[in-house]
Amino acid sequence: MDIKKIVNWKIYFILLSASVLSILAIMPYIITIQGEMLKAAPMPFSVAILIIVLQSTLLFAILTFIGLKLSSKLGLRVPIIERFVANKKIDFNVKSIIKISVLLGVLTGIVIVFLDFIFSQFGLESLFKQTFVPIWQGFLASFYGGISEEIVMRLFFMTFVIWLISKITKQRGKIIENNLLVWSSIIIATILFGIGHLPITSALITITPLVIFRALLLNGIGGIVFGWLYWKKGLEPAMIAHFSADIIIHVCLPFISMML
Repeated sequence: MDIKKIVNWKIYFILLSASVLSILAIMPYIITIQGEMLKAAPMPFSVAILIIVLQSTLLFAILTFIGLKLSSKLGLRVPIIERFVANKKIDFNVKSIIKISVLLGVLTGIVIVFLDFIFSQFGLESLFKQTFVPIWQGFLASFYGGISEEIVMRLFFMTFVIWLISKITKQRGKIIENNLLVWSSIIIATILFGIGHLPITSALITITPLVIFRALLLNGIGGIVFGWLYWKKGLEPAMIAHFSADIIIHVCLPFISMML
C-alpha cells in the first residue's frame, strides 16, 4: 500500500493545522469559564492546559484522517482546499458559496438566540446573558466552532455514520444521493452535536431535563443546517456557516447587550 495515496496529505495537514490553531484560540474562553476547575486539578495549571492541547491535537489528527479517508469514498468534498492544493482553476463561484454560507449561518445564529429568549421566558436562565466572558474571547472561540467542531461532527462523525449505514444496508451506487440515508446521518450527528455541548453548558448553569432539551434543540438547529451544507456544498461552507452563527452568538449579541 502506497502511504502517499491513503489520503490527500496536503489537505490533511491543512485541516489539522487549522484545528490546532482553533484549539489554541479557544483556550482563553475555556480558562475563563473553567479556570477554577482547572486550577483545582492535581497538577500545575500550565501542565493541565498543555495536556488539553496535546490530547485535542492527537484526537483531531486521528479524526481528520478517518474523515478524509471515508469522505473521499463517499463523494463528500472539501472543495475549496481540494482545488487549492491541486493548483486547479476553481470551477464554481466561491463568492456565491461564501454568501450562502454566511447568510445561513447568520440566520441560524439569530434563530438560536431567539429560541433561547423564548426559553428564558419560562424561567430558564439564558445561556447568552453571561457577561463574564470578554467579547474577544468569544470571537476567538468562534474559530473553534467553525473549524474543529465541523471536522469532528461533519467530516468525521457524519461521514462515518453515512458510511456505516451504507455498509449495514448494503447501499450501492452514489450513496450521498440517498436522501433518507444522508438525512438519518445528519440527524444522528445533530443529536450528538447537542449532547457534546452539555459539558460546557454545565459550567454555566445547572443541568436539568429542560436544559438538556434546550441544548439539543438549539444546537440541533445548527447541526441540521451545517450538515446540509456539508452534504450539498462541502466542508468549508459548513465551517463558514458555523463560524458565522457563533459570531452572532458570542460577539454580536454580547456587544449589543453592552450597548443597551
